[in-house]
Parts: sequence; structure tokens; C-alpha cells
Amino acid sequence: MVLACMLAPPARADRVRDLGAFQGVRSNQLTGYGIVVGLPGTGDDTLEYVTQAMRGVSGRLGLQLPPGVSPGLKNAAAVLVTADLPAFSKPGQRIDVTVSTIGKAKALRGGALIMTPLYGADGQIYAMAQGNLAVGGLGITAKDGSQLTVNVPTVGRIADGATVERAVDSGFDHGDTLRWNLFQADFLTASRVRDAINTRFPQTASVEDGMTLALRLTTGADHRASQMADIEMIDVTPGESAAKVIVNSRTGTVVINSAVRLSPAAISHGRLVVRIDEKPQVSQPGAFSGGRTAVTPNSKITLNEGDAHVALFKPGASLASLVDALNKLGVSPSDLVAILEALKQAGSLKAEMEVL
Repeated sequence: MVLACMLAPPARADRVRDLGAFQGVRSNQLTGYGIVVGLPGTGDDTLEYVTQAMRGVSGRLGLQLPPGVSPGLKNAAAVLVTADLPAFSKPGQRIDVTVSTIGKAKALRGGALIMTPLYGADGQIYAMAQGNLAVGGLGITAKDGSQLTVNVPTVGRIADGATVERAVDSGFDHGDTLRWNLFQADFLTASRVRDAINTRFPQTASVEDGMTLALRLTTGADHRASQMADIEMIDVTPGESAAKVIVNSRTGTVVINSAVRLSPAAISHGRLVVRIDEKPQVSQPGAFSGGRTAVTPNSKITLNEGDAHVALFKPGASLASLVDALNKLGVSPSDLVAILEALKQAGSLKAEMEVL
């Protein structure tokens, strides 16, 4: 039992599938321009592009609008339809779509999307979308102009609202080499993934760069899919991430990862508060004296300097030491950013600072 307690805790291991993905096995973005109808007076009114779109829809249905007629379309809205086409999707399968207004429409609640083609980056049609919208937002306008909006009523979603019409060839089942990419480039992690794969499948993986591994797998969809499934479930201990400090200047949020280390440094932090109180005095003349009311300025300036504390960091101080010391100094988020920047300039903070 004593020997078991003295053993170091095992290092964290991640699956290969959590560290990266096979090249080509990914989703593809689709987008389309369509019309939502059936709105309760919350549409785009008589906007020109909505009118033109409705003329096109009417023409496909065999109804030709007379020239020069501009129909009122408060019950229709022009929208953009977006969707993600998952890898290996086949014709006939259904995917979810998101519908968003692009004009003056106030809400899409109660509307229905007319059949809309969805295009890929190559300009080809990969899916057709149509259906009733589910809108989580709500917008209300009173007669006096007051408004109440809950969430976002101009964006809706249609579950299984599009049918896949064309498949995307991922190329995973042919070719001598299949590439696997890390989510974040790291030479140490790439080397460890290569060694883990070669232990299971000898002479299979080789590192191309800090992001990509080349895998020589057997051809044929069935055998290659089995090998890919086995590779994805291999446990690998990734390399320690680079020391980094993330600062959000808008919210004052500061995130420091565990790899941050400090060289010997001393920090002194104090606060200086200056307060000015203005209490003007009014001098009122007596009745029938003919004098004027006078205002005499009366200012009071007070200065309060908080206690200054000094925190000393020893060589190789860790994140815990830094957090404890800054908590004892009682620093605010803005002061913390200033202290970290000063440590970076002094060469004591061994980390990359990223300001959002």
C-alpha cells in the first residue's frame, strides 16, 4: 500500500479522435435564398427584392403577375437558409436548417418556408429545404409604438427541414495515403500519435508537419473503415500546451493556463483614491435690501492611499502561487491585466499574452 501511494498519478490520455480528424471526413456548409410566407403582418412589406422573389415563385407555380403590379407582402419575408451537410450524407437523408431574415421583417413566428435550393461552395445544389418554422423568439408592438422583444424572433429553425439531393465524395476509401490532422498544431503530440498508431499498426503512420500525419491504410471501404475506427480509439498522452494568458479587455476576464511559470519577481500594488466633494453655499440677501443672491463655491478634496503590499515570487513559481499572491494583494481585473503586462515586460512572465 505504501508503494502504491508513492507512485506518481498516471498522465492524462486522450483518444486520437479527440485530438484531430481525418482529412476529407468533415461537414460542408450550404446556403440558399428563399421566401417565408404565412406571417401575421410581420413580413418585409413591399421591399423590391421580396417582390421579385415572389414573382419567381409565382412563375414556377404557373401564376404570372401582371406587369407593373407591386403586391403588398407584409405576410412574406426574404430569408437566408443555412445548413451543414454532414460527412457521408446520402441522397434522401434529412438535415436541419436555420432560417434568418435579411430585410425589415419583424418576426418569423407562424411562417412556412417555400421550397428553397441549398448550394455548396461549388455552386451545385446539394439539398432542398421546405417546412414550417419553429421560432423561439417573440416580438410585440403596441399602437403607441412601444415594443417588447423576447430572444430573437427573426431567426427560426426547421428540424429535418431539408432533403439531401447530392452526396459529397470524401475520398476516404481510395488512394494509398489518408491524412489525419490535429485540431491544434503541436510537434510533440503529432509524434506521440504517430508512435501510438505504429505500435498498433506497424509502419503505418509518418509525420508530415506539426499538424498532419500520413497514414498508409489498406484500400477498400470495409477494411479501411475498420482500421480508422481502431485508430480513433487509441489512447495518446498529448504534449503540454504552450504557456498562455488570455485577457478579454471588454469584460475584464483573465484566463491563465497551468503551463505558466514565473521567474523571480516582486510585485507591489497599492491604490490611490482622490475624492472631490462640491457643496456650494447660497447667500440670500435680506428682504427689500436690493441685493442679489450669491453662490459661493465650497470644494473639499480628500486623498486616500491604500496600503501597498509586496508579493515575492521564487524561481519557477506556478499558477497556484501567482493566483494566491494576487488574491492577497486584492487586485481587481483591470489591475490584474496591468500586473501581468508589467511582468511580461520585465521578462518574468514566461507565457504568451493574447488580448481579445
